[in-house]
Amino acid sequence: MSFTYNGLPSRVIFGQGTLSRVAKEVEALGCHRVLVLSTPGQEGRAREVLSQLGHLGAEVFAGARMHTPVKTTEEAMYVLASLDADGVVAIGGGSTIGLGKAIALRTDLPQIAIPTTYAGSEMTPILGETKDGIKTTQRTVKVLPETVIYDVNLTLGLPIGMSGISGINAIAHAVEALYAKDRNPIVSWMAEEGIAALARSLPKIAATPTDVAARADALYGAWLCGACLGAVEMSLHHKLCHTLGGSFDLPHAETHAVVLPHVVAYNAEAAPEAMMRIARALVANDAAGGLYDLAKALGAPLTLRDIGLKEKDIDRAMAIATANPYWNPRKIEANGIRRLLNNAYTGLRPKAMEYIDR
Repeated sequence: MSFTYNGLPSRVIFGQGTLSRVAKEVEALGCHRVLVLSTPGQEGRAREVLSQLGHLGAEVFAGARMHTPVKTTEEAMYVLASLDADGVVAIGGGSTIGLGKAIALRTDLPQIAIPTTYAGSEMTPILGETKDGIKTTQRTVKVLPETVIYDVNLTLGLPIGMSGISGINAIAHAVEALYAKDRNPIVSWMAEEGIAALARSLPKIAATPTDVAARADALYGAWLCGACLGAVEMSLHHKLCHTLGGSFDLPHAETHAVVLPHVVAYNAEAAPEAMMRIARALVANDAAGGLYDLAKALGAPLTLRDIGLKEKDIDRAMAIATANPYWNPRKIEANGIRRLLNNAYTGLRPKAMEYIDR
C-alpha cells in the first residue's frame, strides 16, 4: 500500500459552550482588533460575539451573501481598512465563512470560523467566488481558517429544513472524497464515518430538533466531511453545483441536496468501492437511492425546478459544466450530463442503470 496524505494546519475546538473561548482564541492569534462577519439574518448573533470580544472587537459587517460575490468582498474590505482591523471572525454558514476566506486571500489576515450549520466550508482551503455570473474556485492554504470553534449550542436553533440540506451538503464532500483521484485510506475512513454520523443524526434532529446528542453527532460528521473536502480533489458534483449556483443563482445547500443522488448514479459503475462504502454508511441497498431517500425523508427539495432552475437553462448549464470539467471517475459526456440535469430537474428517483451505455 502506498499513498500521500496532506494534513491541514488548523486548530479545532469542539463542544458545548465553546463560543465563550472566542476572545482567548483571538488573542492567541495575536490579533488586537477583529471584524466580525455575518449575513444580515445572523447580525444579532454577530453582535453577541462582538460583545464577548470586548476591546478586541472592531465592528460587525453583516453583508455576507451566498456564492461570495466579489462586489460584497470589496465592500467588506473597505470596512476592514477603515477600522484598521487585523483579523476576522466569521459566524454563520458557508456564505459568511466564504467571505472570511475571500478577505484572507486578499490580506493574509488571520481568521476564526464559527460555523452554525453543517456545510463544512470552515475546514477547507477552498474558496469559490462569483463575478459576472460565473463562479470560480481556487485552492490555497491562505484561505484556510486558523481556528474553528464548533459550539453545539449554536446549532440547536438551526431550523429543521436547513439542518437537513446543510447536512446533505456536507455529505456531498465525503461522497466525492471516496472516489477522488487522490483519495487515501485516511480520508476514505473520515468520509465514511462522516456520512454515517450525518445519516444517523439528521433524522433524529428532524424528529427532535433540540436533541443535543444528535446535534453533536451531526456537527462531528460535518467536521469530518469538511475535512475530506479540504484534503482531496472534488469532481463532477461540485462542478455542477458551482455552475448552478454561480451562473443561475440557485441556493447553495438546496442545490447540493437535489444534485447529489443523480451524480452518484452517474458515477456508480465507475466507482464501485465508493458506492459500497456510501451505501454502507447510509444503511441502504444502493448509494444513489439511499441519498435520494434520505433527502426525501428530511423534507429537502428533490427537483431543480422547485429551487429556481428553468427548463430552458438546462442546456446552458450542461455547456458551462462540461466546458472545463473537474476530474471525474467517469468520463464527462454532454449527453450524459444533460440526462443527469433533466432527471434532477424532474426529481426522478435515480437509478445507476440509467447511465450505463448500451
